[in-house]
Amino acid sequence: MSEQAGVPVQFGIMSVSDITRDPTTGITPSEQERIKATLRIATHAEEVGLDVFAIGEHHNPPFWSSSPTTFLAALAAQTERLIVSTSTTLITTNDPVRIAEEYAMLQHVSDGRMDLMLGRGNTGPVYPWFGQDIRQGLPLAIENYALLHKLWREDVVDWEGKFRTPLQGFTSTPRPLDGVAPFVWHGSIRTPEIAEQAAYYGDGFFANNIFWPKEHYQRLIELYRQRYAHYGHGAPEQAIVGLGGQVFMAAKSQDAVNRFRPYFDNAPVYGHGPSMEDFTEMTPLTVGSPQQVIDRYAAMREHYGDYQRQLFLIDHAGLPLKTVLEQLDILGSEVVPVLRKELAKDRPANVPDAPTHASRVLAEFGDGPTRQARPGANRGDNLTGDSPYQDTPAPAGSAFGLSRKGA
Repeated sequence: MSEQAGVPVQFGIMSVSDITRDPTTGITPSEQERIKATLRIATHAEEVGLDVFAIGEHHNPPFWSSSPTTFLAALAAQTERLIVSTSTTLITTNDPVRIAEEYAMLQHVSDGRMDLMLGRGNTGPVYPWFGQDIRQGLPLAIENYALLHKLWREDVVDWEGKFRTPLQGFTSTPRPLDGVAPFVWHGSIRTPEIAEQAAYYGDGFFANNIFWPKEHYQRLIELYRQRYAHYGHGAPEQAIVGLGGQVFMAAKSQDAVNRFRPYFDNAPVYGHGPSMEDFTEMTPLTVGSPQQVIDRYAAMREHYGDYQRQLFLIDHAGLPLKTVLEQLDILGSEVVPVLRKELAKDRPANVPDAPTHASRVLAEFGDGPTRQARPGANRGDNLTGDSPYQDTPAPAGSAFGLSRKGA
């Protein structure tokens, strides 16, 4: 399997894994039907030329994606260039040790064609289900990621925090592929502390701007960019930004409106709130012709600056598999090729391309050999080779406690 070549902006789709009744037929798919359909949608995303497929994490009906790494490993085995990712992985209720193990394993089996998006999720009851307190959501996100970051960068970890038992001489296995940790996006809908966290570590920030007006996300992204520069990772325009989106298309815009309206009006995700027309005006939801989608999303750089990843939500609300595959065909043949050109036009030379494992290995090692972990001879939990990371004091004014040597 070969990794997808670097591109300025990665385009893909994300799924929330809902199992929803089709309001036009009254049919609700079974869990297996929906899982298999999503796998078909994901493989078709590669077939039509998209770069990324991302799946959410949920632990309650009507969602099925309680084990994203299992699904993504199966998807990686059936694709050759698609980057498999999450949208999101719950950093608050998953143990960081388990995240470190599972996603490093996914990194190996996918030959580096993966990354992940960390977030707190949108289901309050998940906290007590996994023994946590929702009132500690932000402190959990901060502490758990500090540990995860350390586990991927130090071979032998000593750790003591507030929310889990201490670690002494612990080695997470497998070690990251080629000695380079998976790329992390920090996903947020509304929380400036998460933008700050992404900036501190020099990670990506994914503004899932599918529910609120653009002005709210402009503030979050601007905060992230400024703090990214503050922590010495580069200029504000070099920060790594991702955006969400929602579309439904037909050759004639009125046909798209007529076909999508029953799904919008009955979908639980929209809450039977604003009308479809009001929602499309306030958010990136675009229901119309391919050209309308192109015009809407080509303008995203005017609102948010140059960015690196654009994900679309297209497989929700009870839409049947056939319809979703048709939407992917339009997206891949008529929309994304034009958007690639539009978003690359006059792109400043100092704005980085979308991150890939290959590009990050090159940045870390140049043309030299990568770091391949092997068990050490002296102790079972040690590995050969020097880690390029160490504990250093956090910069003044920061809420976080790890930084990369030389960053």
